[in-house]
Amino acid sequence: PSSDCVMAEQLCLSDSTCNATYRTLENCALAKTRLLSLDHHSRVRCLNAELDLGNSSLLHCKCHRRMKRQEHCLRIFWTVHSSMTDGYFNLETSPYENPANEEHWKTDYNKLAALVSGKNCSQLAGDATNPCLRATHVCNLSKKCFRLRTDYASICTRGAGSEDVCDRRKCHRGLRNFFEKVPEDFTKRILFCPCQDEFCGERRRKTIVPDCSFQYNTKPNCLWLLDSCLEDHICKSRLADFQQNCQPVDMSPDGCSLHNHAACLQAYMGMIGTPMTPNYVSNSSVEISLWCTCENSGNQKEKCDQILGMFESNKCL
Repeated sequence: PSSDCVMAEQLCLSDSTCNATYRTLENCALAKTRLLSLDHHSRVRCLNAELDLGNSSLLHCKCHRRMKRQEHCLRIFWTVHSSMTDGYFNLETSPYENPANEEHWKTDYNKLAALVSGKNCSQLAGDATNPCLRATHVCNLSKKCFRLRTDYASICTRGAGSEDVCDRRKCHRGLRNFFEKVPEDFTKRILFCPCQDEFCGERRRKTIVPDCSFQYNTKPNCLWLLDSCLEDHICKSRLADFQQNCQPVDMSPDGCSLHNHAACLQAYMGMIGTPMTPNYVSNSSVEISLWCTCENSGNQKEKCDQILGMFESNKCL
């Protein structure tokens, strides 16, 4: 049975044989992180160490999106599965527990939404025609949603309108906090609110404060964005989760290989607050993209187009 990787690591370290195998894998993962090219003998040793884990709980362990020691847990997962990280399309196993197996919060969203509906209409002008505004009003009635949304908004707007550059790393951390710690009843409605006009669409596009979290002065190459992601345990994990849950299939009625659209949307939200943060491209459509280009990709143009296509032309998403 799958278990928490932090617990699985503790069990492994208490067993001398497993401990020795795990230390070998740590060295293999470290070499990859430092981009050291392993000779044939070293590669075989690393693959054998992975096979030697056999039925160890380490080989089948998973992490939870909202666990306290998430980064530590993910580091363990990628140490054990370091041979999977050779190429972009090898990241097909998510380190995250299936959402269906995770605890679901009981929320008071409907109760708060009813309170918003009951308020004086003049107080919430535009609510009826702007679902994004309505979703924000409901969020404001929840202490946690209001606090975490205010937190990331203040961090991500710092430096706007001046010569200061926003702290993108802190902005991303604030966004991840919001999408991890606030129940999906609130976050999905704020991010995926249906719009009929451009005013609403612009509010939706600016949900993640794109000037800081999404856009650079110039668009980097998508391959550079991917490299930045693979160097970061959280981003690499979210990308693996996105690939697994949003794998498009032409013949499928819903366009998804796993037929689980909710899991794909959750995986999409997981990408926000990483180096590969996606967003809406305009205020008049629901098209989304990464902030990158495939110009000047040389002989890796096809790989670059595939990375961009996972977001721009993904039927499942």
